[in-house]
Amino acid sequence: MKNYKEVVGIDVSKKTIDAYCYHGQVHKEFVNDIVGYKSLIKWVFKVCKEATVFYCFENTGYYSLKLALYLSSQNIVYVEESPLKIKRSSGIVKEKTDVLDACLIARYAWLYREELKPSTVKSMSHLELGRLLALRDQIVRNNAGLKGTLKEMKIFLTSPTTDAGCISIKRSIEYLTKQVTCIEKRIKEIMSEETSMQKNYELLTSLKGFGLVIASQLIYHTGNFTRFDNWRAFSSYCGTAPFEHRSGTSIHRRKQCHYLGDRKMKSLLSMASVSAIQHDSELRLYYNKKLAEGKDKMLAVNNVRNKLIARAFAVVKRGTPYVVLQQHAA
Repeated sequence: MKNYKEVVGIDVSKKTIDAYCYHGQVHKEFVNDIVGYKSLIKWVFKVCKEATVFYCFENTGYYSLKLALYLSSQNIVYVEESPLKIKRSSGIVKEKTDVLDACLIARYAWLYREELKPSTVKSMSHLELGRLLALRDQIVRNNAGLKGTLKEMKIFLTSPTTDAGCISIKRSIEYLTKQVTCIEKRIKEIMSEETSMQKNYELLTSLKGFGLVIASQLIYHTGNFTRFDNWRAFSSYCGTAPFEHRSGTSIHRRKQCHYLGDRKMKSLLSMASVSAIQHDSELRLYYNKKLAEGKDKMLAVNNVRNKLIARAFAVVKRGTPYVVLQQHAA
């Protein structure tokens, strides 16, 4: 992005977007819809004249997705950045307004322009996969809450089978269960519609502990294994990679995982690790070996998590299903 002469920082909210030209030092507010985006482009062209411009804004989910889709359709270069990165690069900021946020985004994009890379919109199937996975997770959590409520009600009621409240909750649980089944069916259809995605899904499910949900989540978060160069980078993204913490001679702690990371992905990997330890003889031996070395149980589980991530990237890179070596040993 170093060849660009101007950057427009955009603070995206639900109804409006605030744009700020870094060198021009001008600000204007637009509506967060197609009409507003067209007005934004015309305004930037008028203010910046012949200067080459790129746009930068924070990833705010659905609110920023509409803007990204429009800019992509017009072949306009933009960078969609993590809000945390921008916030931590801004220094001490005591005030917060939409105008100031747009200014800070523009400042960040200009200062780090040589390191930034243009963003691209994910395919429609990939976007739908993400929406379905998020919806499934929400429904499963709601269903678990209803099951807990039903369990508590049964304890205090003498005839829960005839109670109107229990009957209503049971019907809701049955309905949500059917919705989860429908969502999972659609997820499988999305996988089968794209050859590379279907192949990677089959490779991932050849691993012990990997089912539909974690395989789909891996494919989504890795951009079908195009977003990360290696498994260590993805481990860092999930928050399972240990990092050193030492300074001079007085501070020397053991390696620890950083608290920043994708908690959902980390939780799924934890459940996959527990399942793999039970059903995979190699990982069970590896886990018991770590315990015998005196390591804490959670640290041993984290080692298994990283093993699973390494295996997932290995089978995809190799293009062949995982084979348990011990069963072929003489």
